[in-house]
Amino acid sequence: MTSITITLVGGPTALIEAGGFRFVTDPTFDPPGDYALPHVTLRKTTGPSLSADRIGPVDAVLLSHDQHADNLDHGGKAFLPQAGRVLTTVAGAKRLGGGNVEGLEPWATRRLAKADGRAVEVTATPARHGPAGIEPLSGDVIGFVLRFADPATRPVYVTGDTVWYDGVAEVARRFRPGVLVLFAGAAQTRGPFHLTMDTNDAVEAAATFADALIVPVHTEGWAHFTQSADDLAKAFGALGFGERLRLLEPGAPTVIEAPPAAQAPGRLP
Repeated sequence: MTSITITLVGGPTALIEAGGFRFVTDPTFDPPGDYALPHVTLRKTTGPSLSADRIGPVDAVLLSHDQHADNLDHGGKAFLPQAGRVLTTVAGAKRLGGGNVEGLEPWATRRLAKADGRAVEVTATPARHGPAGIEPLSGDVIGFVLRFADPATRPVYVTGDTVWYDGVAEVARRFRPGVLVLFAGAAQTRGPFHLTMDTNDAVEAAATFADALIVPVHTEGWAHFTQSADDLAKAFGALGFGERLRLLEPGAPTVIEAPPAAQAPGRLP
């Protein structure tokens, strides 16, 4: 069994510890408040379960996109310089600047290594932040697959803000992750459609990534999340996937035991 520790900070923000590396997803550390975007106002309803100071040093921030406050707020931006690296979209890297920020196109890979030989490859994955045609409004988004040199550590897939579509299915065709950190919540801001995965999308992901554990984030803390972790639990239970769902308690490090794969095409050589 592969042990991966995940701590939910709040919303899309989680600390992932695996293979000797520490990653933070989409950092949001502000207290509750409103954020006026060009076409909508986002409302944060709860603060983080851990402060940025309590997170400590991280090897990389995995930033699915920078243009929405529920994925990168003021405190999150202030956190970026203390990370070893910040991996995000090409457009986001241009907006953010900074010597540690690097933009990745989908399927581009970067290798992180330590002096003791531990290594991880981070591959950017496609994401679509809503229905087909939403891209000019929502902007670019990516997810990430983490592949470790340690053969005992299964890959981890961080979906980023996306709905279920063929780009996500392609990740399943290329990799065999043991853990999916799935951005859910059925976010709804502009109209009667979802900008992130709803329960149907999450079930589709569980069926397609058939031997992976599903760890939902992005289900609480913001007013535009329309489905909760409890909704996911009910849907998974009704369809017989309940034993593969791992719900996180904010602020509590949770060990996720990913089962070994019969084959591991996603592992580093």
